Amino acid sequence: MDEVKAWLKKAKRDLEAAKSNFQQGFYDISAFLLQQALEKALKALYTKKFKQLIKTHNLIFLAKKLNLPTKFITTSRKVNPFYIESRYPPLFVAERYTKTKISKLIEEAEVMVKWIEENL
Repeated sequence: MDEVKAWLKKAKRDLEAAKSNFQQGFYDISAFLLQQALEKALKALYTKKFKQLIKTHNLIFLAKKLNLPTKFITTSRKVNPFYIESRYPPLFVAERYTKTKISKLIEEAEVMVKWIEENL
């Protein structure tokens, strides 16, 4: 159970870091940290449910494996590409990281992390 709590604690910290970077206008970094927050929250739930850690960065895979509500699978689908795209210049397209888009995704991620915490 300590491992589950550690994953969730780090997920919440990454979510706060995503919000902080958003406020500074670093939308691509915020997007990456949203992916990290959701990945860690999902791994907390996965570890709790299956009693083992899974090594993947794929939010969609994790959300489906955990039978999450459709709205969270949709959020996972939106955030999943940020793991790679936000960090590597050949894939980075600044227009994908708008204030409006990332603000909405922060809201969705907050709801998702809260739901996961309540379901641990």
